[in-house]
Parts: sequence; structure tokens; C-alpha cells
Amino acid sequence: MTSATNTASTPAPKKRSPLAITAIIVGILVVAFFAFSGFYTDFLWYEQLGFTAVLATKWIATTAMFLIGFIGMAVPVWLSIHLAYKLRPVYAKLSSQLDRYQEMIEPLRKLATYGIPVVLGLFAGLSTAGRWEVVLMWFNSTPTGTIDPQFGFDAAFYMFELPFYRGIVAFASAAVLLSLILTAVVCYLYGSIHLSGRELRISKHARIQIAVLAGVYLLLQGVSIWFDQYATLNQTGDLFTGVNYTAANATIPGKMILAGIAVFVAILFFVTAFIGRWRLPIVGTALLLVSALVVGVAYPAIVQRFQVAPNAKNLETDYLKHNIELTRLAYGLDKVEEIPYAATTDAEPGALRSDAETTANIRIIDPAVVTKSFQQLEQFKQYYSFNKVLDVDRYEIDGRTQDAVVAVRELNQGGIEGDKWVNSALVYTHGYGLVAAYGNKRSSDGQPVFMQAGIPSAGKLGEFEPRVYFGERSPGYSVVGAPKGSKPVELDYPASRDGDQQEYYTFTGDGGPKLDNIFNKLVYALKFQSEQIFLSSDVTDSSQILYDRDPITRVKKAAPYLTLDSDPYPSVVDGRIKWIIDGYTTSADFPYSKTVSLSSSISDAEGRSTYALDDINYMRNSVKATVDAYDGSVTLYAWDEDDAVLKTWQKIYPNAIKPMSEMSGDLMSHVRYPSDMFKVQRKVLGDYHVTNPGQFFSQTDKWITPNDPQSKANDPKLQPPYFLTMQMPGQEKPSYSLYSTFIPPGKGEDSRNVLTGYLAADANAGNEKGKRSEDYGKLRLLTLTSGDAIPGPGQVQNTFNANQEVSKEINLLKQGQTEVLNGNLLTLPVGGGLLYVQPVYVQSSGTTKFPLLQRVLVAFGDKIAFRSTLDEALDELFGGDSGASAGDGDAATTPDPQPGAGTDGETPTEGETPSTGGSTDPASEETVRAALTDAAQAMKDKAAALEKGDWAAYGEADKKLTDAINRANAALQ
Repeated sequence: MTSATNTASTPAPKKRSPLAITAIIVGILVVAFFAFSGFYTDFLWYEQLGFTAVLATKWIATTAMFLIGFIGMAVPVWLSIHLAYKLRPVYAKLSSQLDRYQEMIEPLRKLATYGIPVVLGLFAGLSTAGRWEVVLMWFNSTPTGTIDPQFGFDAAFYMFELPFYRGIVAFASAAVLLSLILTAVVCYLYGSIHLSGRELRISKHARIQIAVLAGVYLLLQGVSIWFDQYATLNQTGDLFTGVNYTAANATIPGKMILAGIAVFVAILFFVTAFIGRWRLPIVGTALLLVSALVVGVAYPAIVQRFQVAPNAKNLETDYLKHNIELTRLAYGLDKVEEIPYAATTDAEPGALRSDAETTANIRIIDPAVVTKSFQQLEQFKQYYSFNKVLDVDRYEIDGRTQDAVVAVRELNQGGIEGDKWVNSALVYTHGYGLVAAYGNKRSSDGQPVFMQAGIPSAGKLGEFEPRVYFGERSPGYSVVGAPKGSKPVELDYPASRDGDQQEYYTFTGDGGPKLDNIFNKLVYALKFQSEQIFLSSDVTDSSQILYDRDPITRVKKAAPYLTLDSDPYPSVVDGRIKWIIDGYTTSADFPYSKTVSLSSSISDAEGRSTYALDDINYMRNSVKATVDAYDGSVTLYAWDEDDAVLKTWQKIYPNAIKPMSEMSGDLMSHVRYPSDMFKVQRKVLGDYHVTNPGQFFSQTDKWITPNDPQSKANDPKLQPPYFLTMQMPGQEKPSYSLYSTFIPPGKGEDSRNVLTGYLAADANAGNEKGKRSEDYGKLRLLTLTSGDAIPGPGQVQNTFNANQEVSKEINLLKQGQTEVLNGNLLTLPVGGGLLYVQPVYVQSSGTTKFPLLQRVLVAFGDKIAFRSTLDEALDELFGGDSGASAGDGDAATTPDPQPGAGTDGETPTEGETPSTGGSTDPASEETVRAALTDAAQAMKDKAAALEKGDWAAYGEADKKLTDAINRANAALQ
């Protein structure tokens, strides 16, 4: 009866319900499927792009490093806990407090024995997984050929090997220290360590385990301290980076001594493990701490204070020399050609004759101002747009290289009415065409003169694929492609300016993963949280999904080891629109080199970018990349084939980068010197144009980049470098170049905005035959040696704004509902001095507005001229000798030639009768006069239609203008 009662009173074990088990399993499967779908879509994207090896390398390396980190942490920790418990005293006398601790811990002991190592292993695995690049770079390290002057190691040791060695020591130290702490805790809880009054008793097994772990930890610290001496080559002092006198004679020897003491103390702990006496290691540890204070801190401070400070200029000379040489080498400044330039400030007649070709190519169209002009004249529909700041390129037109302001007419889905998935994903999928304007021409009313424009695209650049599926403003994703013979659904372009007819198109390239099965449709529906991808009947087995379409994003995923230039630019190359992007290899571990912030260095009036590796002390433009605007294909070319960092990555990712020899001639002719690298170089050169250690030490000749004259006083921004075709002193002929200026440092009233230097890079990479220019990348630094103060950009802008005659003209331009915009202030070394040129625009202050170029400011020394054309302004400034022919510069003021509207940009100069080389009869003259009258009226009608936004009237006036010009030409034949 009792037995039955006891049985009845015992609660039955609870069983999990089948529903709960099913729910858990389903939940696990759902989470696993979401995780898998993310990996799977990544694989499809890389596979389509042709860079599967990049993804596979990352996955394999990350997984391997996670496992190594997990095992490297979990096994030692588990072994330490296991041994400490297994070797505990069986009959240890414990205090009542410890008894209570054991009662609480014992039920969880097994869980803790395995759980703690697993948790710590997971954290360690995640940490080491993120270091896979360091390991692969160590494994594939490539010598640089540069030897450091302190230890005699190749720079590759500091860039590729030292980070790996220090990472190994740091990881091992963490694992040993955690093992030591957990061993001590377990030994205390289970009586191996017993405190009785003032007496501390440690069992033999506990003593051996703790002493060995402590010895290993100190041994690792000795190795760490030894490696620390090499890190002094990157330490930043008050004046320069690298080993200084104190470091070489006190810090480095001190670290060597400390490393030896740490190893000695470690040996004492190993001895204690066997003999059982703790006094020796305790005394040794105290000695190590005292030595760290005396040898590691006090002695270097004494040397610096009493030996170096009184004699710093003499004692630091050799070390400063190392810093200057290796900093210039690290940033590609070691071959800068320094040219003394005794610039004159007198604008003498005839001074520009020898610089005629440079003045003829002066760019008067500002890519940061004319965006609204491009929008009003070439946007056509609300679902197109242009970038805020346009790009500068060059093309060979009629046998001459012409600087051009270019932009891609990209898709703007914000201009689509409504928010239907069909429109955003299937219909509006791409932009259309590249628009290019002559950099040195304007129309008679101040509009850009287009060499390529219109829809369909027409002009001087020949036939090319105009559709832009991949661009800086492309949608998040689009579904394109359709079965053969099916009706196109993608809007291609509007068929006319004023009509509602539209052309449709079907994408025929290979630009994205295929949606040719249910599973692919499902995973992409989950990725983009759009069930229509899975359910829509318009998504067929012939469909592709295009995403990650920004050129920088695509190159970054294809080459994750590159730091990319913030300004990709479009060019017509080999019959396609291609985005050209400069890729940099960078490092923060080059010995002796000054560290700069990449984000801060490239920040100027054109904007800024942020980078994961922001602090760098080494930079190379190692790769030129292209992204096809039609199919998104990415091509990487090895540009700096001698760069050790690039060689190292090429070993990690073999066959991912093509040799420069495979670059086509057409592409070579559009590659240019990278602007972000130039900005970093000018930042560094502000200090390191001084190569004499004594002069550098005095810090009396530092330079800075001037602020952009157009930036606000309460938010100053640096003046960006500008691309121009010009001839620098030392060059035989003009070349496409990138330049910037320098002024002395100063703030507020103490600043002097006078020029001290002028830096230019030969930006022309090569020609259409595919031959790389020998002078490409050559840096020329003009150091101004004249006793006369050469005005800087700020001074010139101030003089311009304060000039009474100019102010009167500006006030006239501002009459009515108009406002005046100053364009970029360009500086050119011509006429024996430095010439400033600034276009001045006028635009309406109403709702429909875009800038028209109405005046050009030129300044030379303290003289300025402000006229309607550049030639007129130069003639006034230099006494009637601009050095340019009538057909050059903005003298070619054509009556608004639009390539897409029936003209080719080669119409007569405003106000002139086209010359025939002979006389004309009265009837022909009358015909010409009437035609020109009609043309003048047509231009007025065009301007009025533009102001009203009446595109039908604009098109009609444009036709009348073309007809009038044709009649005039026919009468003169």
C-alpha cells in the first residue's frame, strides 16, 4: 500500500509535445534557410560577374581562421579547467563559505566545463576570422626592395609580417591569461588553493599548473616586448614619424633589456613548478615591473629632456633625413621635379604668344556649375537626371584633343509617377546616353556647346551603346530580359522632345543572376522583400536580376583589397560607355612614413568620402578598373606592376587582374592621373617639399592648400585640384594635367593668401595606339622664387569682388530676376607668370533656372580684366595679344549648336558672316543678311521657350535656326 502510494505521488516526467518539437525544428530550418539564401545569392552574383574565386577565397579563409581561433582558445581553456578539477585534493578541508559555493556550482559544473570554453572560443573565432587578410598577406609576402635604416629589414617585414607575428602573440597571450585565471578560480573553489589566516597553501598539482601557465604568459610578454621595438619605426613624435635619437639610444635598447628580463622571470616560474619556491618568481616579477618603469619610461624621458632637447637639431638630423626620404617614397613623391619659377606680375604685350596653345585650351565650362544647364537642355524627361558635379574627360575631335565636360543621363526613379512595382522593377530600368560639352566653348547666349547630346544620342563621339543599366544612380534592383519574340516592356527612351511616343527595349546582355528556376526567384524575393519577384508572370526563365549596380560597389566587391577613388568617371571606350575607377593599395605600416587621414586629405569643395582604413602612410595607384555601363562587367588592370602590395594580393587572387598590356588603346587614351591620390600627395607635400633636415626642423616653410574662394566663410573647404590641358615649364607641348596650388599656413588675419608653390601631374596616360605615356604621373612642383608676392586664389577673388568696374557690370547682370554665380577659379603658369581665369554665370532666380556663361574674369599679378569672352579679356590684359586664334577658346561662340538637333557644333561665330574666301554678289548678301536676321530671332525664341519650359516651341525655334543657318551657307557657296 505504501509502495503504491509512493508510486502514485511521484510526478510523471514531462514530455515535450510534438507541436513544440515541430515548431522548434521549423524555426531552425527557417533561420538556416535565410542564412543559406544570403550565401547563395552572393555566390550567384559573384559567379555571374566572373569573380567566384574572390568569394571562395574569403569564405575558405574566414572559415579556417574561425576554426583556428575557436580551437586555439577553447582547447587550452577547457584543458586548464579540466586539469584543475581532476587534480583537486579529494579530502581537502574547505570553509563553510566554499562548501556553499560548491553546492551552488556543482550542478552546473559539467555545463561550465564545456560551456565556458565554447563561449570564449566563439568570441575568439569571430575575432580571428576578421584577420584572415593579415594571415594571407603574411603567407604571400612580397619584398619591396626598400630596406629600413634602423634594423636592416625589408619594408615588407613591417607591412606584411610584423602585424601577423604580433597578432599571434596577442592571441596566445589572451588564451594563456584566461586559462591562468580560470585555473586559479577552479583551484580555489575545490581546495587546491587554501588560505588559512596569513598562510597560503597551494597543492603540488595546482602549483605546477599555475607556475607553468604564468611562465608561458611571461615568455609571450617577452616576445611581445621584443616585437615592440620594431613598432618604433611607425611611432609619431612631435616633429616626425619613425625612430628618433631617443628611440634609437634609449627606447629600443630598453625594450631589448625588458624582453630579456621577462624571459628570465618566465624561467623562474618554470623552476618554481618543480622546486616549489615562489619567492624567486615573485622577486623576478617585481624586478620586471621596476625595470619597466626605470628602463622603459624614466631613462628615455631623461635622455629626451637633458640630452636631446638642448641639441635636437643636430642629434635628430640623420633620423629626420630617414623620415623625409621614406615618406616621399611611400607616397610616390620621391621623383618630384622641383622647378624654381621666378613668376612675373607684369602683363606685358606678347607675353602669351609662346603659350597660345595652352590659352586656346583653357576650360571655361565649370563642371560644378553647369549641371542645371545639362538638366534643362538634355534631361528631357523627369525620370532622367545628372550628377551634381559633372566630370572632365578629353576626346580627339577632328584631329585635336579636346577637354570635355561629361555626364551620363542616368535613370531617376524619383521622377516616376506612382509607386508600382511593375514600373520600378520592370519598365524603368536604365538611363540613356552620355552627354559631352566642349570645355573651352560656349554658345552665343552662354550655353554649353555639346559635342555629344540628344536622344537618340548623336554627335562627335561616334557610334556606341548608349544604354546605362549600371551607374551611380541606378535603382536598387531591376528585372530585365524576356523570351525571344516577346513584346519589350523596358522603357528605352522618349522618341521625341515634344511627343508622347516612347521606344521600348529588352536587355540582351549578361548583367545579373538568372531567375530561371523557382528557387532563385524565391531567394531573391526574400533578399529584396518583394513577393512580386516570385509571383509575377513577367518574371520568366529568361529574366535576370540586376543589383549592386553602382560602379564603386561592383569594383569593391570584386577587389575588396583596394581602396577606391571617390570619383568614378564615364567615358566612351571601344563603342561602350564605361566607368573608369582608380584603385589604390594602401598600408599603415610602412616604416618611417608620415601617417595621414585619407578622408581628411581628400575632403574639399567637391565633397568627401569615408574609408574603413582611414589612417595610411603608404599609397599606390596600383589598379585601373572599368565597369561597363550596359552589362556591369568589371575589368581590373594592373597599373603599378612593381607595387609589392599588389603583387602580394595577386598571389592571393591569381588571375583576377589583367596585365596593363591588355588595356585597349581607346581605354588608355581616357585613363587619367587619379584625383584622390593627388590630393593626398599635395597634403603630404605641404610639409615634405622641404628635403633639407635642418630646414624641415625649423618648420618655417610649410605650405597648405588654399580654401576654395567660393566656399562659405563659416564653412571653408579646400580648393579641389582641376584637370586642364596646359604646358608646364619643362614640357615641350601641352598635356592633359591635374594641378593644385599652395599658400603659407595661417588663420584669420594672420593668413597670407599668396602663392608659394604650384603642383601639376601629367595626367595623360597614353594614346589610342595603346602606348603608355612616358611622362604620365610625372609631378612638377613650381617653387615661386620671385621677390614679388604672387596673389593666391583668395586674393584674386577678393580683388575681383572689390573692383568698382567689375561691381558695376555685376550689378547690371543682376538686374531683374537674375543672380550671378562665380565658376571655378583656374590658375595657369603662362606668360612668365600665373594667370587666373574664372567663368562668371548668370541665371534666373525664378523657378526655371540654369546658368549661362556671360563673362570671363582674368587676372595676372594685380591686373584684372572682365569681358564677354576669354579672348577679349586676355587681349585687354595683355595689350591685344591673347596668343589664341579666333577659332580657339570661347571665341567659337556658336549660336547654340546641339548635336541632337541637326547641327554639329561647327557653326559661324556670332556676329560674323561666314567667310567664303572670295566676294559675294548683292543678291547673296541680301540672302545672307535675311538668314542671319531669322537666326537671331530664332535664338530669341529659343531662349524664351527655355525660360517657359515649352519644349514644343523650343524644338520649333531650333528647326528655324537650323534652316536659317543652312540658307546662309547655301547663299555663300
